[in-house]
Amino acid sequence: MSKADGFSDLAFFAVLAKKESLSAAARELGVTPPAVTRRLAVLEQRLGVRLLNRTTRRISLTGEGERYVAQAARILADVRELEESVSSSRAAPKGLLRINATLGFGRTTIAPLVSHFAQRYPEVEVQLQLTDRAIDLVEDAFDLGIRFGELPDTRLSARKIMSNRRYLCASPNYLKRRGVPASLDDLAQHDCIIHRQNDDAWGIWRFTRARKRLSVKVRGTLSSNDGDVVLGWALDGHGILLRSEWDLAKYLESGRLRVVLPDHVSPPADLYVFYPSRQQLSAKVRVFIDFLIENFGVGEVGSAAGKTERVPTRLGA
Repeated sequence: MSKADGFSDLAFFAVLAKKESLSAAARELGVTPPAVTRRLAVLEQRLGVRLLNRTTRRISLTGEGERYVAQAARILADVRELEESVSSSRAAPKGLLRINATLGFGRTTIAPLVSHFAQRYPEVEVQLQLTDRAIDLVEDAFDLGIRFGELPDTRLSARKIMSNRRYLCASPNYLKRRGVPASLDDLAQHDCIIHRQNDDAWGIWRFTRARKRLSVKVRGTLSSNDGDVVLGWALDGHGILLRSEWDLAKYLESGRLRVVLPDHVSPPADLYVFYPSRQQLSAKVRVFIDFLIENFGVGEVGSAAGKTERVPTRLGA
């Protein structure tokens, strides 16, 4: 198949559409900018329409370009699904596996897992992209996304990897200095450390107690969009924090943090693996999902509520 035929032009233009300049597209494709310019000119001449508006610094899609790339994405996804359904019959998983995960969790936990996975399945080429921004698995052609919480995208299927509850906690020093809250109303008298994430309402913490839904507006002098930062502030004794069991486990076990108001249940931050809905998963996707479940389903520690439960082992921690 030559590089000038229709199908490879779809893949070529799909790359152009995601970049801000022809030089950026050239770097992605591993060719020179003049080569990209020439190929684009040949494509536009063959179609008889202009697909991109371009200046010396930026490119943007024309109306015809937007229609072309939308159809291209669907066609490429169909072809990819066909190839993966055929390759799934192979005895050994192989081929490119593209994974997206959150930045901090991906670096500390998923990356070490990928290292172990690569040793077990050397014929699988893994691309791991870490980002905290929302991504479109389908449009960005990822095989898997690993996220805490459910994603509202009907084009995706999901499998729960582990349960991950959230707790109110503070350092013993802070609680000794300011007292232990006995009710949600008491939080108004406390310094609360706020983790800003996604589109959550600012400083609104939600709970369930005895099947009754409750919410409280909290305030504090410290807030951040980084989970490790707010956790560090709680450890330093700056206030009360709402954080997930995954992040708190070792500090609750060592006593550096203590749970407060344990009978108030916050919406969980369960870990899911998401993937585009398909009738049949490829072998590489299937074995990686099984690998995640295998590695997140081991180990027991005392939970924050005092019960013993299964929790994931922190590989590479």
